[in-house]
Amino acid sequence: MSDNRYEPIPSSILFNNLMDRETIILAANTRIALVMRGIFQAAKDVDAPLIVELARSESNLEGGYSGLTPADFSRRAREMAKEVGLDVWSLHADHIGIKKGTDEDIGSTKALVSGQIEAGFTSFAIDASHLFNFQGGNLREELADNIDATTKIAKHIQENIDWDYGLEVEVGEIGREDAHGRVLTRPEEAVTFIKALNENGVYPQVIAIANGSAHGNTYDASGNLIEQVTIDIEQTRAVAQALKDNDLEVRIAQHGITGTPRDMIHNHFPHGDIVKGNVATFYQNVVWDIFNIYEPELYQDIWDWTVGTYKKKAPEKSDNEIFGKFSKFAVRQFFDRIYSVNDDTQKAIDAMVYAETLLFLKAFKAEGTARIVRDAIK
Repeated sequence: MSDNRYEPIPSSILFNNLMDRETIILAANTRIALVMRGIFQAAKDVDAPLIVELARSESNLEGGYSGLTPADFSRRAREMAKEVGLDVWSLHADHIGIKKGTDEDIGSTKALVSGQIEAGFTSFAIDASHLFNFQGGNLREELADNIDATTKIAKHIQENIDWDYGLEVEVGEIGREDAHGRVLTRPEEAVTFIKALNENGVYPQVIAIANGSAHGNTYDASGNLIEQVTIDIEQTRAVAQALKDNDLEVRIAQHGITGTPRDMIHNHFPHGDIVKGNVATFYQNVVWDIFNIYEPELYQDIWDWTVGTYKKKAPEKSDNEIFGKFSKFAVRQFFDRIYSVNDDTQKAIDAMVYAETLLFLKAFKAEGTARIVRDAIK
């Protein structure tokens, strides 16, 4: 008989039991799977729930830029959960991006989702936020293409999965800017979007919004890596409150946490209004920092390939910024070498990722909250 204690559970159970509590669930991106052990062990040791995720661009049916197909990612995560003994975790398909909304685009997205379902994912994030009609006469018209594409993929999940699952949707493209700076999601925008999805029989638990963050590393005008302190806390609270005022059981998924000071997260984030916190590029940065010392030849080759490949795409940027923004594409390029690093390197990654994840879990006020989910399941 197989041991199901450490299989991923539906993220809907995590979201429904932890929203409006003083906590945020860590959603860790493991595009370099060497970070898995440290993340899983930290969550296990402080009894925190965990979501592990990869986006469509990182993990598609061909492997994406991480080199991991949904089946590969699922297998590695399940093996790690069993090895560590983590029982409250979910396997999340992040940013299932729909960029055009054409029949071809929808068809290829359905094929990817079918592969994720076959691989045993228990959580899905549909991202059609790029589909925004700027000529729309009202909010519903502006969001119509996003609503339509999100509904089509959500219905595909409903029709092809025979277990419970969690659902995230997105309104307001993360990091989009206009002449005035970052474009923020308005409360009425989120409410209109969720109500329209509900009318179509789609009931997400979390919504990703544009609230001042951006994905990946943040740099100043000189190309120096800086902290990200642009998340608009009051706007986030306002969106969450509007959802509550309209009796919508949906809370916020905070994207783009890399670079956000953890004391800011701990002291100022609206825990419970934000119920899911995505940490992605941060973990990649840890691996590169360790490679720089433990695997200097590999690190230099990754650096040279990244700068050599992408300098012409962004000639005005410093080499440091080019590496920070584009080195994610080197993961697949150097896949075999990355996954054959020596034991000392892996131990250093385990230790550093473990310590950093403990800091995130403390900042998220997530310690001990797996028990709430466990009790709800019982």
